[in-house]
Amino acid sequence: MRIKFTIGATEILATLNDGPTARKIAVALPIRGAGNYWGEEFYFSIPVQSACEPEASDVVEPGTVAFWVEGSCLCLFWGPTPASRGQECRAASKVNVVGNVGPSRQPPESRGTYGNGRGGLT
Repeated sequence: MRIKFTIGATEILATLNDGPTARKIAVALPIRGAGNYWGEEFYFSIPVQSACEPEASDVVEPGTVAFWVEGSCLCLFWGPTPASRGQECRAASKVNVVGNVGPSRQPPESRGTYGNGRGGLT
């Protein structure tokens, strides 16, 4: 399923996979709210609950769209976070990979290491 993130003035196209958490997210669309930057990750709370899937991991590839189980947040990863070792994309704890962003894989304009922004998901 194709989805669109709007973060400030930036629109980011992504594709959700067909996993159980991704299906829950698709049912909850559209979603609006405020989010935060944590290094090169943007995350925001969503009205979805899900358990860790068997493939859940705390390290993901750049361009990954993931669901952070402990915080009920959707996360977009572009690069290192404060928890990273080197240049890896490391979440605060395990996340379920639910999709990936389109080919550009460019982050929205930076707000600093711990900034915030408003946006939505459709």
